Amino acid sequence: MSDNGHGPLDLEQALHPYRGKFSSHAKLPAAGVSRADVLQEMETIAGLEEKRWREGYASGSVYHGGQEHIEFLNKVYALNSQANQLHADIWPSAFKYEAEIVSMVAHMLNGEATGAPVGSEGGVCGCVSSGGTESIMLAMKTYRDWGRATKDITEPEMVIPVSAHPAFDKAAQYFGIKQAKYPLDAAFRADVKAAEAAITKNTVVMIGSAPNFPYGTIDPIEQLAELARERGIGFHTDSCLGGFLLPWAEKLGHPVPPFDFRVPGVTSMTCDTHKYGYAAKGTSVVLYRNAELRRHQYFTTSDWPGGLYHSPTFAGSRPGGLSAACWAALVTMGEDGYLNATKSILDAVDVMKAGVRLIPELQLFGESVGVFAFGSDQINSYELLDAMSAKGWALTGLQFPPGIHVSPTLRHAQPGVAERFIRDLKDAVAHVKAHPNPEGGMAPIYGMAATVPDRAVVHDLLKSFMDMYYQV
Repeated sequence: MSDNGHGPLDLEQALHPYRGKFSSHAKLPAAGVSRADVLQEMETIAGLEEKRWREGYASGSVYHGGQEHIEFLNKVYALNSQANQLHADIWPSAFKYEAEIVSMVAHMLNGEATGAPVGSEGGVCGCVSSGGTESIMLAMKTYRDWGRATKDITEPEMVIPVSAHPAFDKAAQYFGIKQAKYPLDAAFRADVKAAEAAITKNTVVMIGSAPNFPYGTIDPIEQLAELARERGIGFHTDSCLGGFLLPWAEKLGHPVPPFDFRVPGVTSMTCDTHKYGYAAKGTSVVLYRNAELRRHQYFTTSDWPGGLYHSPTFAGSRPGGLSAACWAALVTMGEDGYLNATKSILDAVDVMKAGVRLIPELQLFGESVGVFAFGSDQINSYELLDAMSAKGWALTGLQFPPGIHVSPTLRHAQPGVAERFIRDLKDAVAHVKAHPNPEGGMAPIYGMAATVPDRAVVHDLLKSFMDMYYQV
């Protein structure tokens, strides 16, 4: 990459826009900076960063964003800022909140359909984690250990569509689970026949998404889970993105295929409370069909000189304030709040998708509820992404095939935002057609990354990119 457009110098500038503009501390200051000065500087930075998401230019990222809601959650966190689940004897409230979060989410996802009361020994149960990635990794670690303990499987495998979240790849790498990846069908959903062909004697879990992140399409969970059930294999529905949207969309009359514990073969699920659950960032829920399966997630040790030690999730110390704020978000929103919020979002989605359909150069990828994606066989999708970025939009680029992903939120349900999206998208398409192959921008980088046959080269580039984050 050159130093023109988005070369190394420009990437560093994009990652470190405050260099030379605000104080910088590579070492501890000899004397502490006044709290007033620190707050003033941080308030200035926050003000610079909030415009895009507040005005609805960001895909996902901030799912509620209402000022009263934010201030309320901040107050709840402040009340619980010292709480730590590791010390439940000092803060018993921490697990009160988490137990109720798990129960509320389990009921929302039809946990009672298993026939056993939610939270009972044989009923749906779970844990609160730090986010979707941890929830997914906990579930995969659980299946690895379950397979070892109950089936004597020492070389475990997961059967997974290519559209599943990279957290599954991360889990596979961390926990030594082989992945059997298979393609999607023409509707951008998991191909059931390909999934069946990928099953082996070492398969411990199959995965489906409701919805997947790239396209927002919902995999055929009933068919996939039945394959798993017939073979005594675990089945995990990843609903991190849609778990707090799809149940309310269904109640509003939108066509949502069964994806939760109403499906007999579903043995676990993940659902992010910090997305459409409108909790503060840093909480998610992993659910299991029964407590016996959940026990394979836990860590315990009884031989440490420091005493007995146990932890349900990966972390030891955890911020109890986040769980308290999550609980507060759920109980103050209530069913009526989630229904109203989902209706507002899906109304905005209808406007946005209808506008995309009226642009002849663009095509939507599959049928979705909420999250959607589109691409083009006439113009360069990455140049279109750059053109939308130039107008202030923060959207996500896709590959295989190239496209653009949008996660609509309550910010997009603000008056005029959906219409502004379509207006800017039409202008951006016209600009790309009139000015193809521009210098600079991210389009050449996206294009190169998608076409390099040696993926190790791309991995090295991504690692170099992450190195830049940690440069003072």
